[in-house]
Amino acid sequence: MSKFRLLVILAMLGGCAVGPNFVRPAPPDTDRYTHELQSEATVAAGGQPQYFISSNALIADWWKLFKSAPLDAIVNKAITNNPTLQASEASLASSQDSMRAGYGVFFPQIQAGVSTGRQRTSSVQQSSSSGSRIFNLITLSSSVSYAVDVFGGARRSVESLRAQADNQRYENVAAYLILSSNVVNTTIARAAYAGEIHQTKKLIKLEKEQLRLTQAQVNAGTTPYANILSIESLIAANQSLLAPLEQNLSQAQHLLATLEGQLPSKADLPDINLNELVLPLDLPVSLPSDLVNQRPDILAAEAQMHVASAKIGVATALMFPSFSLNGTFGTSGTNFGNLTATSGKFWSIGPSATIPLFQGTTLWFGRKAAIDAYQQSRANYRQTVLGAFEQVADSLKALEHDAEALQAQVQAKRAAGEALKLLQANYHAGLVNYLAVLTADVQYHQTIIAYLQAIAQRYQDTVALFVALGGGWWNV
Repeated sequence: MSKFRLLVILAMLGGCAVGPNFVRPAPPDTDRYTHELQSEATVAAGGQPQYFISSNALIADWWKLFKSAPLDAIVNKAITNNPTLQASEASLASSQDSMRAGYGVFFPQIQAGVSTGRQRTSSVQQSSSSGSRIFNLITLSSSVSYAVDVFGGARRSVESLRAQADNQRYENVAAYLILSSNVVNTTIARAAYAGEIHQTKKLIKLEKEQLRLTQAQVNAGTTPYANILSIESLIAANQSLLAPLEQNLSQAQHLLATLEGQLPSKADLPDINLNELVLPLDLPVSLPSDLVNQRPDILAAEAQMHVASAKIGVATALMFPSFSLNGTFGTSGTNFGNLTATSGKFWSIGPSATIPLFQGTTLWFGRKAAIDAYQQSRANYRQTVLGAFEQVADSLKALEHDAEALQAQVQAKRAAGEALKLLQANYHAGLVNYLAVLTADVQYHQTIIAYLQAIAQRYQDTVALFVALGGGWWNV
């Protein structure tokens, strides 16, 4: 009767677990990302304002908002073949399998064994004067043990494994988001470099034509030689820009190949013109209270907090007694023929307890270390949230300023284009010489290069906003 009461008591105690129960952190108490009120839209740079819409409806494959089939193909190929993403997925599978393995502590552990041996006993060991004896011994046995999780150490351990699997899942989402954003940004940069190289070469060609005409004027004595030196300086300056641009273009191509899981020598990348990309105009901006549930790095940091919280419970449970129920059954004999004899059978059953009476400072400071680790994870979580809000705020302001900068470049490009047309008309009317037309054409191409740079920056800051908001992965 006393054993039955003990079992009932152990079963009742099994419902509690020491250590803190994890509570998700509250979202920041704010309704906006920037200090000032967020604008509803940017200026209409090039006739295209971008609108900030308070919504969390960002699509998972957000790069499709640029409406470019070649861009979609590059991103999809990278997602399929990228080794870093594959490693992240394997790590996720490993953490999930570890979690499943951890659930084994809730089940009885059953084992079977067989041993055979030849033995010689000593008369001294047997307390007998009959001398030593040599014989064979065969033993078949099975055992059952069940750890009664009275103080919840096993449950906290499994809780920690489950939180680790959550952390790895969000790390995998973060890897997916980083990969897609790197591919899109690199594709945009590659298109911009190619456009700048094309315009720079046209610019140098115009300047060389300008140099040829100026040399003729110098030879005729109508223009000072210093003009030749000025134009040669401009040509050299622009030629010096070509090498870095071509190097940047090569690096972008090599990076895209690597992101696609290919060797640079074997990559077949489609050409994308910057003007073929469509600027997303309606930008869904999540509420600040929703951001903490969408950013994978924030969710991963939260899962790390959960891991640390559960480990406090594990460390606390080690300071209390542990209980288990054990049973053993077996039979022994000198040969296989007498293993079924009643005299060789043995069994035992009953509970056991292990009480940690003294282990120095190991258990006490082990628990204190777990608490310290939890405080560290809390601080890391807060820092991750602060960094996320900073990135969203930076992206929002960057898009406003990008639109302003692009609007200025559009006006400069329009003015330079109109000046070129006017001088061309005057040249045909015989009012100005061709050198003036070339000078205006050079200025016009310079504004085109600056215009391309402004467009690329606006595209990339749009990508930065999508990434800062979490990439829409929850809408898969």
